[in-house]
Amino acid sequence: MKRVNLFIDETAVTVEAGTTIMEAAETLGIRIPRLCYHPDLSIEGACRVCVVEVEGSRNFIPSCATPVQEGMRIRTNSPEIRQARRDLIELIIDNHPRECQTCERDGNCELQDLSYSLGVRERLFEGKRKRHDIESSSPSVIRDAEKCILCRRCIRVCSEVQGIHNLSQLYRGFDTVVAPAFESPMNDSVCIACGQCINVCPVASFLERPSTERVWEALADPSRHVVVQIAPSIRAAIGEGFGLPVGTPATGQTITALRRLGFDVVFDTNFGADLTIVEEAHEFLGRLESGRNLPMLTSCSPGWIKFLEHFYPELIPNASSCKSPMQMLSTLTKTFYAEKTGIDPARIFMVGVMPCTAKKFEIERPEHFHPSGYPYTDAVLTTRETIWMIKAYGIDFTKLPDGEFDVPLGFSSGAGDIFGTTGGVMEAALRTAAEKLTGKPLEKLEFTEVRAVEGLREASFELAGKTLNVAVANGLNNAKILLERVKSGEKSYHLLELMACPGGCIGGGGQPYPPEGHYVLDPEVIRLRARALYDIDEAKKVRKSHENPYIQKLYQEFLGEAGGSKSHELLHTTYTPRTPRGIK
Repeated sequence: MKRVNLFIDETAVTVEAGTTIMEAAETLGIRIPRLCYHPDLSIEGACRVCVVEVEGSRNFIPSCATPVQEGMRIRTNSPEIRQARRDLIELIIDNHPRECQTCERDGNCELQDLSYSLGVRERLFEGKRKRHDIESSSPSVIRDAEKCILCRRCIRVCSEVQGIHNLSQLYRGFDTVVAPAFESPMNDSVCIACGQCINVCPVASFLERPSTERVWEALADPSRHVVVQIAPSIRAAIGEGFGLPVGTPATGQTITALRRLGFDVVFDTNFGADLTIVEEAHEFLGRLESGRNLPMLTSCSPGWIKFLEHFYPELIPNASSCKSPMQMLSTLTKTFYAEKTGIDPARIFMVGVMPCTAKKFEIERPEHFHPSGYPYTDAVLTTRETIWMIKAYGIDFTKLPDGEFDVPLGFSSGAGDIFGTTGGVMEAALRTAAEKLTGKPLEKLEFTEVRAVEGLREASFELAGKTLNVAVANGLNNAKILLERVKSGEKSYHLLELMACPGGCIGGGGQPYPPEGHYVLDPEVIRLRARALYDIDEAKKVRKSHENPYIQKLYQEFLGEAGGSKSHELLHTTYTPRTPRGIK
């Protein structure tokens, strides 16, 4: 690769050709301010906050969009550059709501941080300011266009990572707004509720729809029996909200914190994950024998399922009919657990602590309501919401002792833990399906071929004289590649694991905003969170879902057999082809 020599702030540096000025400066420890830039998205060059001075150039140059050239002499700081950056931030701020103290992103806002670091201490410009109503039709994502700074990160992540293309800039000049086509409500659009727009937004133009007040009310109501379950990926990420290093497992502390908030019972979504694997493996082996509706598509990710319903409805028969682990556990809580304890299921208030904003959409699907009319899951809290509630209660998370889940719906195998990372559902399914196919215990439990997936990965396994072709994808642009191969007949797969969010649930739209030194979609953050889940798995004595003794007992006492009539009634679901409302 050709090398380029240049000077940045009078310091010589040599970098590869094609490196941008911003990237070259970072090799010297110089961080140029930026707003629209994101390292995992295309270059926009819209905000101009990253301008630098290049000797011989008449104008300041955007460092994020300008490749270095041989012999360049660049200044990243001068009185003129600092003033230009300040002017830009002052103009953005003066067209921004004056709500910092009451804003969800107060203290964790890139615009606020830049304002502080550049010394913007007053609003200098008066006049007309943009006005927009908050758009809150979606059960998952709220859009507040008044706070939008037109960086277009949300547009880019929606198109480049997720392949949805739901958002775009509409109108021109002062009237420019980011919204779905025709400025439609989010709930009437093809939004899959994944929340990646929330994650990459530098301000608070996109937020999850809050559920904290409903949960506080339930916790304060003595007539309610309030149950909570936590998803696998929560334990690998929640500690970041309390200053713990990325990738610190915090299962026990989370359980204790939830008990101190007042939850009556703390269950583990991993139990639902184990149950999902037992049902899914039974379903898969049945399809493998009959050859029908292959490849089977996993159904744990509600954002992926909504994507399937919108864009690939012809492949709905291929999707596993299994409910997600959260919905399986919620259903059992209001049937099996209610029956076992003698508690009226209508009194139970079921809360899911999830990494996923799409879970808020999932619980409103009519398929997930009891025939009597009440939902199996009453509320979903994202990891961020849960962190806030713990802090609001005055709990010092880092000093908490480890707590234990309640049984029977709180015991899980290591296979349940790895559900939270891309490839984990596939690996957990293979651990069970392989033993069912061969009739022998596995000598090696780890299917490393489907781990550490960046984008998509294919693998083949020889089991009981059969060749199983599998593939794993995260981020829905990658899912499109696999689905198009299936439709065209280019590839013959047996099982596909598809996850809406980059890295799987550990990169979900409701996970903590990353700590300083990291960024949303950062591969290192994804790797460390995944490593935490694999470490938890490796430390457990039971590492296969079908060997969970409480799962075995559940079938003996309540469900009957895997894939049986009662299992289908309670643990399986259906899907619906969708178009945006108003479009035929």
